[in-house]
Amino acid sequence: MKPSLELKIGQQLTMTPQLQQAIRLLQLSTLDLQQEIQQAIESNPLLEQEEGSPESNASEESNSQEDDAGNETGLTDFSAGEKTEKPSEDAESQEEWSEQIPSDLPVDSGWDDIYQSSSSGQGERSDDDFTSRSSAPDSLQDHLEWQLNLTPMSDTDRLIGIAIIDAINNDGYLTCPLEDILEGMEPALELELDEIEVMLHRIQQFDPVGVACRDLRECLLLQLNSPDYQDEPALPAAQKVADQHLDRLGSRDYTTIMRKAKLKEPELKSAIELIQTLNPKPGSSLETSEAEYVIPDVLVSKKQGEWSVELNPDASPRLRINTGYSSLIRRADSSSDNTYLKNQLQEARWFIKSLQSRSETLLKVATRIVDYQRGFFDYGEEAMKPLVLHDIAESVEMHESTISRVTTQKYMHTPRGIFELKYFFSSHVSTASGGECSSTAIRALIKKLVSQENPRKPLSDNKIATMLAEQGIQVARRTIAKYRESIMIPPSNERKRLV
Repeated sequence: MKPSLELKIGQQLTMTPQLQQAIRLLQLSTLDLQQEIQQAIESNPLLEQEEGSPESNASEESNSQEDDAGNETGLTDFSAGEKTEKPSEDAESQEEWSEQIPSDLPVDSGWDDIYQSSSSGQGERSDDDFTSRSSAPDSLQDHLEWQLNLTPMSDTDRLIGIAIIDAINNDGYLTCPLEDILEGMEPALELELDEIEVMLHRIQQFDPVGVACRDLRECLLLQLNSPDYQDEPALPAAQKVADQHLDRLGSRDYTTIMRKAKLKEPELKSAIELIQTLNPKPGSSLETSEAEYVIPDVLVSKKQGEWSVELNPDASPRLRINTGYSSLIRRADSSSDNTYLKNQLQEARWFIKSLQSRSETLLKVATRIVDYQRGFFDYGEEAMKPLVLHDIAESVEMHESTISRVTTQKYMHTPRGIFELKYFFSSHVSTASGGECSSTAIRALIKKLVSQENPRKPLSDNKIATMLAEQGIQVARRTIAKYRESIMIPPSNERKRLV
């Protein structure tokens, strides 16, 4: 076969770098977008963050655009603002500061000989010591070891206590048998199992109450035996139930518990209420979890009887072109510095344009969602309509993939709470009248029916399906079970309670 040349005509989609940047910014969350903007400001000298009032920003926008148009460099502001320069330091203060600093240090001297460190003051040292001593412990083991060091005991007992504390997990349970702890101690100590158990009982008196327990039964009994519960009238019944009938209590077998423990229904109810106040994981009380904050991208409010949608101005900083650097660009200059400024100016323009396109698309999609789900904002989850990405994509004349990027990790602040935009999309279930019902509305109806059920005879999944069918909503029992599990509602046998 001889090589030959052929001419073919074809079409292909090529994504420009600008389009790739716009798509990438569109799918970023608010926190990721803020990091991206900060990186762009640090890497591009022609990008800067706006400062000043909106009025001054508007006037500066017109002036900067006129000046830049004369230089043919162009100026595009995302939200143009007046450039504020930080005032320079006073000349006298600079002279005073320079006089305090010697030109060279003596050869045999150190830095601390000339300048006193900030921690050398007596008052500051006491504040640092107080902060370090009063700060919370890092973990449950640190908290227990701190109490162990405050307890007078022999060195041998302290070694046993440290070994026991090391075997306690974050929930406060002892994960290692006492026999294994004894085998792990040094043979030269000649310890016995009774000494390990005595030390375990001492650690079980530490804070938090119930720590170093070996199972749930021991954990509950340790808390019930603490001085905090000695004045409770239901204490004897609660101790008996926790000690002898904990398995039956977990399976809601109240009839057998009352017969075996010889308790009446009011006594058993009071005992259960007392047990429910206990902490099954005592170590979790010392966990320090950091709060996670959600910054809404869109704000929804009702003004004059109509729902209004607007972007959150605090979600992302406003950017503009640095007029100082842009004025240095010369049209006919081809030097390396001028070429660098031109390239950075072009990148800054595209970045601001991509941010503006992101904001416009987000506002457009959020407005369509609010218009479509007006019933939810007026009446709640039960009025939610079925909605898919294709519906919004047709309304705003965009592709479904674009709508998916816009609604992922974007949040809307409403009078009913903060919701992700994905929350308003749900599948549908046919009704008896030929209409459609949203799966979110069905979950709300299930939650409402369960909240109104008789605790003695909770509703089964079949019964809930029958009750929804009476309202014209045809849902299978398996679907009810799936929706119930998604909203964290246990099955009927676990929802059974005493009246």
